[in-house]
Amino acid sequence: MALDGITVSCLVHEWQQSLVGGRITKIAQPEPDELLLTIKNYDTYRLHLSASASLPLACLLADNRQSPLTAPNFCMLLRKHLNSARILAVEQPDLERIIRIRIEHLDEMGDTRIKQLIIELMGKHSNIIFCDDSGTVIDSIKRVSAMVSSVREVLPGREYFIPKTAEKKSLLSDPVPALVDAVRSCTGDIRRAIYTTITGISPVIANELMHRAGLDSVTDVKEADNDAYARLGESLEWLRDTVKEGAFSPRCILGESIPVEFAAVPLTVYSDFSKYEEKTFASMSELLLYYYETKEASTRIRQKSAELRRTVQTAVERVAKKLDLQEKQYADTEKKDKFRIYGELLTTYGYSAVSGSESFTCENYYDNTEITIPLDPTLSVMDNAKRYYERYSKLKRTGEALASHIAESRDELAHLESVRESLEFAAEEADLADIRKELTDCGYLKFHRGSSDRRASRKMTSRPYHYRTADGFEIYVGRNNYQNEELTHHFAAANDWWFHAKGVPGSHVLVHSGSAEVPDEIFELAGSLAAYYSKNRDSQKVEIDYVQKKHVKKPAGAKPGFVVYYTNYSLVVTPAEHAELLVKE
Repeated sequence: MALDGITVSCLVHEWQQSLVGGRITKIAQPEPDELLLTIKNYDTYRLHLSASASLPLACLLADNRQSPLTAPNFCMLLRKHLNSARILAVEQPDLERIIRIRIEHLDEMGDTRIKQLIIELMGKHSNIIFCDDSGTVIDSIKRVSAMVSSVREVLPGREYFIPKTAEKKSLLSDPVPALVDAVRSCTGDIRRAIYTTITGISPVIANELMHRAGLDSVTDVKEADNDAYARLGESLEWLRDTVKEGAFSPRCILGESIPVEFAAVPLTVYSDFSKYEEKTFASMSELLLYYYETKEASTRIRQKSAELRRTVQTAVERVAKKLDLQEKQYADTEKKDKFRIYGELLTTYGYSAVSGSESFTCENYYDNTEITIPLDPTLSVMDNAKRYYERYSKLKRTGEALASHIAESRDELAHLESVRESLEFAAEEADLADIRKELTDCGYLKFHRGSSDRRASRKMTSRPYHYRTADGFEIYVGRNNYQNEELTHHFAAANDWWFHAKGVPGSHVLVHSGSAEVPDEIFELAGSLAAYYSKNRDSQKVEIDYVQKKHVKKPAGAKPGFVVYYTNYSLVVTPAEHAELLVKE
């Protein structure tokens, strides 16, 4: 989600406590649209400001960032005016996505001057603007001319103002009944009416307000009664008090360990869904860094795996199409027995057939029914029988060959489905390298000499997930077929317990038991992990097969990760990630 006014208010509240009174000791511009200010105020703080169109951000960093050898012009301008300057105030104008930092410094004559550094976090319109105390723009990290924006120019000498593209109510200054009346005067659903009429509220916060008021997110403005609007007013009152008192509680909602949403207040709307978990943070800066870094890592892996996904998808479609054609051809061979019966009956009763006839009717001694056999009038009865025997033999040979090909195609399709699931679990570049190596070894990617040769022939570098329970049991989860192969056939001991989701692609899960007796809760834990790291992870209940490793075999010539077992136990579990037990290696 984008930074909304409530999130910005939380940031301002934090910066007022940590930055006000501090002095700017260093100014750097690591990227064309980023600033990094080092501020000393009891402790040393690094203020990161980004006006990126795709990822606007403002937060405090724990570590430093490398700066270019030659500082850009905007950075040099700030160094001229703000070096050793003192921060007087950090403000937010009426829950807008704007932060105004008022700064005091000495000019060339030694006189005190006030400047403003204004950070606008507005998506593609984000900017960092440097103004004097009267609001005149000195310069900005992005210059906006009249040719770019007809609403407002951001150029040196122009007056700075906040463009009012829509008349909205203020959560902080307007009375709650006026806010409710503004919502009631709209058309459409209440959720949209909230964030389009009240400043600083995003769709996520609007959804939270609806949930706290006991309203469905798609409730229409005209459908809600007075009681519903009264409860909505109470929710708005709660949000106003939270912002005014600074009682923020930064939260991030995770789905499958990937950040889904974040907010400066608790998001109770997600508490009804078991697949989401909530992570709390001490500050909004920590939350934003976690959210964007995790999201960026996930996005980067997704982008780098795009080529592999296309390769696998193309192969899946090709094999599925081939399998469908083979199955249709095999269905055609099932009529081979009809031709065999024709041949037998003609051989048995053909002496009574009239030469030159187009058909012959006789009794089928297999089911004692009358049957009519088509004949070629240009051939004798025995030649017709011979032709039917030949057609039967040809279809029989075709059917036997197709049965083998269909089995191979099904195995290949199952293998490709398992590779596709492995791509869903890939969290690091090493995981992608192992999957790329598998696709190369299996002939789906071309084998190149040189650097690709070294890459394809290198050893596996990614590692299975490792879980450790409170009572000391070790559980391992393979994330791709090579890891599954290594885990099951090289790492596991004969008496270790092996788990896998029944009938679908998924990870091999191993409980390293040693000589200890494994309690029931460990079986359930391992089963829930096997369900989560499988194709059925979104199901409420998943059937799991489990067996001791000594009963798991790999057929000769089978694809990586493919195994067979003939005796096993089963249990039904709910998929769960159990991230709290994961050992960071």
